[in-house]
Amino acid sequence: MTSDPVDILDDLADQVAEEFEAYRQPDEFKDVSLVIDNNDPDRPTLIVHVEREDADTLADKIENFLQERGARTQRERHSDTDVRVLATVG
Repeated sequence: MTSDPVDILDDLADQVAEEFEAYRQPDEFKDVSLVIDNNDPDRPTLIVHVEREDADTLADKIENFLQERGARTQRERHSDTDVRVLATVG
């Protein structure tokens, strides 16, 4: 029995939120934002948006964290301070 990829990504998002909660303080600008894009039902994607001065360093940690949990990752760079880690499973 295989799990639904969206459910797996939702669980991964919860794990990222917990592991990197210091970067997600309420009532402040969040250095790390999480979104699950399931517009393509065949390939839902967890998007972890990192926006801060040392975005690459934090994105490296997040990418390693996701890969250790079996996700395939890819990175998008929008600027030196704006990096997105895309994670898929399944």
